[in-house]
Amino acid sequence: MMKVNNKLKIKEFSLLCGVTVKTLRHYEKIGLLQPFEVDEWTGYRYYNVSQMQAMENIRRLKEMGFSLDEIIEMFASGSLKPTLQTLEKKIAESERELHKLQERCTMLRNLVDSQNKILKMEQISIQSLPEIIVASHRETINSYNDLGCLCCEVIGPEMARLGCKCPEPGYCFTIEHNEYRPTNIDIEYCEQVEEMGKDSEIIQFKKIPAVEKAICMKHYGPYERLYQSYVELFKYIEQQGYKVIGAPRANYIDGIWNQEDPEKWLTMIQVPVEKA
Repeated sequence: MMKVNNKLKIKEFSLLCGVTVKTLRHYEKIGLLQPFEVDEWTGYRYYNVSQMQAMENIRRLKEMGFSLDEIIEMFASGSLKPTLQTLEKKIAESERELHKLQERCTMLRNLVDSQNKILKMEQISIQSLPEIIVASHRETINSYNDLGCLCCEVIGPEMARLGCKCPEPGYCFTIEHNEYRPTNIDIEYCEQVEEMGKDSEIIQFKKIPAVEKAICMKHYGPYERLYQSYVELFKYIEQQGYKVIGAPRANYIDGIWNQEDPEKWLTMIQVPVEKA
């Protein structure tokens, strides 16, 4: 009857146990798991199939939080599993660690809340808006993504044809004429000009009255996320005891015309308000 050879080279043993050769060499070095046999001529290390159970015990004990030194001490005592007393001690240690982690999570959450409050204070301000003359164009668009093309391909060329002169540094904004929504937006684009011009089928000129008080919020990112910023700002206005008394404006400061990365686009939402 043929005898089955249960000697495994270190590479074979590592693959069967799901550990690296480097790990096995480290375990050998610290006296945790010695090879079954070492060839004195070649230095090849061989492991026995029966050692796979010891390797599995080491893996499970590590998962339960036992250090390698603790496992070495356990194996040296002739046991491949912890005593009841050792398990109770490890449970107590784990509970202390869990308590520390919960405290850390609380501290981190408090820090996030604090930074969010600071960020909101930096994002939101109260301003007055002067009376201006604008060239305007009103149209229903499918989404905010269509706004860039509308400005560059339709409104801009028509304003150039009409000879519009815009004061520096430039002020353009949009007003929504329906309830705030991410699609099918009835939007009016307005850009400040130096003087009234002659209306065309695309552009109409008008005077926008001054706004004594407007709560303004910086929005960074693509226009498709403007809707979420509107929701957040209106919630803030209500919490601060204000009421909206005019059409909100989305003032475009940085966009596709000077920033390739949409995450760097800056839009200032301006909402006329008064104390409720």
